[in-house]
Amino acid sequence: MLTMSSALDRCRRYYADRPAVIDREGRWTWAGHLDRIARLAGGLQALGVKRGDAFATLSRNTFRNFELLHAGYWMGAVPAPVNIRLAAPEIAYILDNAGAEVVAVDAPFLGLFDHEALAPWRDRTIRIAGAQDDAADADADPGAAWPEHDYETLIAGAEPAGLHEAQETDPAILLYTGGTTGRSKGVPLSHRNAVSNGMQVGHTVGIYSDDVYLHVAPMFHSADLLGTGFTLMGSGHAFLPAFTPADLLGAIQDRGVTWTMLAPTMIIMTLQQEDLSRYDLSSLRAFLYGSAPMAAEWVERTLKAFDGVELIQGYGLTETSPILSLMSHREHVEAIASGNRERLKAAGRPIIGVDMRILGPDGREVPNGESGEVVVRAPNVTAGYLNLPEENARAFRDGWFHTGDVGRMDDNGFMYLIDRKKDMIITGGENVYSLEVEAALYQHPAVGECAVIGIPDSKYGEALFAAIVPQPGQSVGAEELVAHCRERIGGYKIPRQYAFLPELPKSAMGKILKTALRETYSDPAAERETVAR
Repeated sequence: MLTMSSALDRCRRYYADRPAVIDREGRWTWAGHLDRIARLAGGLQALGVKRGDAFATLSRNTFRNFELLHAGYWMGAVPAPVNIRLAAPEIAYILDNAGAEVVAVDAPFLGLFDHEALAPWRDRTIRIAGAQDDAADADADPGAAWPEHDYETLIAGAEPAGLHEAQETDPAILLYTGGTTGRSKGVPLSHRNAVSNGMQVGHTVGIYSDDVYLHVAPMFHSADLLGTGFTLMGSGHAFLPAFTPADLLGAIQDRGVTWTMLAPTMIIMTLQQEDLSRYDLSSLRAFLYGSAPMAAEWVERTLKAFDGVELIQGYGLTETSPILSLMSHREHVEAIASGNRERLKAAGRPIIGVDMRILGPDGREVPNGESGEVVVRAPNVTAGYLNLPEENARAFRDGWFHTGDVGRMDDNGFMYLIDRKKDMIITGGENVYSLEVEAALYQHPAVGECAVIGIPDSKYGEALFAAIVPQPGQSVGAEELVAHCRERIGGYKIPRQYAFLPELPKSAMGKILKTALRETYSDPAAERETVAR
């Protein structure tokens, strides 16, 4: 059966004595880990969570968060991880939308439940606390009211729940999109979706039972599902509650990490760590990165700094569990060696089991080299959004999922992302892809980060606007950037309005939140530099 419950049973049968959890608080074999999750499942059942019910988690990357995920798989309930960076009303919307019976909350986030919006869940919370949280609690107000249900107490007092053998079409996990294009949408992923992608990725990159996967991507994010392939193989898991380069390197060294998944910005920050050479990284086999391509110079620096470590790029979405395509380490190396740096802009080639096509506005497949919407069909694609029939009718048609991404395919099967359909700017009747403009801006040595958006314009419909983060210690102005772009792209593609910022708004995975920029700079009163046409 392609189910996570059967995967856990397989770990019990074949990997019982192998390490499952490697953490600063302790280490558990698969036998020990499965004993804890069976008791946790029993505790959740005692609180009224039944098969098919959703329960939410509001937690950092910890082994207890991992246990909650597996407890859901074990008992047939549906974990719904919630973004820890959301405000109380946003969290309340997700809890209500998911129909969460209970919510397990890391101690640092319990204060959010003082907000009126979360009042209905105050008596349905489970307090998760690790050793550091318990130490902090000792200094807290002794009169502070904690939730009635404590995580470890729940496990200690519960009868182990039996393993429920799920059906492949049963929901395994309920994730929520990042809200980069509007309100978060619930995405139920079935057991077949999750297991299929774990097998697809494992087949492509090679995952083994002696691997140790470090969870760095937020565990409420679909990127964390990369860990599924490691669970299928009985590998070990380690956890990084919050990213810093030093903590990442220390975790790799201390826990024998072989694999992890990072955003490009995390890799770049790690490369800039001054004492990088003092860490023993001999266990590390591979970095997988995603959310955006990485500039050629940083790819070269990564390959040099982490000699012998594979560098793999992944592209995917929440709706696809998440991986659709991968660019292998060998393909990175060949692109650098051959001078074909353009290849590094590709999102790789579709993994086994993924049918990918590029469709034009008429719904027909376009020739290689031409741009259109990326559509896919695969066993790892969700059946649809939760309670959104109109959105489902738009996105899921004739067996194909319409991603909303614009891309092109080359003759070698590499897919190049051009933009989100919603990020295409129509100015004066011309279509402008923001990524093309951003690529031109990034060629200026003083540009550290940039984002190009369309804002309302009475004459052109939309005007191009660029938000710029200068490189440290450097400065640049709007007129200089206009002149720079004029040598590289057509005049109608050049932004004439600029904001110079210390940082760009980003999601938990480092993706730039263009919606936030549009909200701010659609207001004519927002500060900017303007260059006349």
